[in-house]
Amino acid sequence: MKEADIRKYAGLMRELGLTGLEITEDNKIVRLERMTAIPGGDKTAASPAPEASGTTPARTDDSTITSPLVGVFYAAPAENAPPYVAVGDQVKKGMTLCVIEAMKLINEICAEHDGVITEICVTNGQVVEYGTELFRIRRSS
Repeated sequence: MKEADIRKYAGLMRELGLTGLEITEDNKIVRLERMTAIPGGDKTAASPAPEASGTTPARTDDSTITSPLVGVFYAAPAENAPPYVAVGDQVKKGMTLCVIEAMKLINEICAEHDGVITEICVTNGQVVEYGTELFRIRRSS
């Protein structure tokens, strides 16, 4: 499939508000997925700072783990298995926190340092983009 065709389908998805589209052409399958839109339009640029919204801001000693690729976030190794981590769990550097499936490949996302999980920022099965915040971890002293 040509790039121009893919761009045409991506534009159609945006226009119709679709989050996924699968096209079969010449015995080849192309699947396009995108994150769902925020109800009422994209408000990311106009959202107030955490202090102004009344939510608890991330502590300065918290670090974030972000997605290194586009794919589907999975909190557990299998559908009925317990999640790799939960809020409040103590983690060690190199410990698997989740997996992201991209193009049928499973990519383990590991802790970059010792700490405690303070927030899980995405939900199981959610499509994540490059740079999407996945976890917040408070560093161990």
